Amino acid sequence: MLQLRSVLRPADNSGAKRLMVIGISSKIGRTATIGDVVVCVVDGADPNSAVSDKEKVRVLVVRVKKEIRRKDGTCLKFDDNAGVVINKQGLPVGTRILGPVAREIKEIGYTKIASLAREVV
Repeated sequence: MLQLRSVLRPADNSGAKRLMVIGISSKIGRTATIGDVVVCVVDGADPNSAVSDKEKVRVLVVRVKKEIRRKDGTCLKFDDNAGVVINKQGLPVGTRILGPVAREIKEIGYTKIASLAREVV
């Protein structure tokens, strides 16, 4: 579960090094989990990349440390908090997705992100 000022690792090759959560929609509540879109600020970026340093971006959360329970009773937990930088249409800014992605991402409707990922858990 992510709240304000949580730090995310970018799970794509958009050029960001760290992402800090600065906004969560009131529809979501105070904490965000897998499949939620949050507003983040880029904290360090590669030069000549798709995103620049201190830029506000929309990020889809694809991994969280806090375990989530699925409807079939299984628990899912990752090693880090990670997100993918997306544009207003919901498409990824980067061209590759690094690391595993939860199955809930595809079920919500982000099929492009799920298809770019190597592993869907």
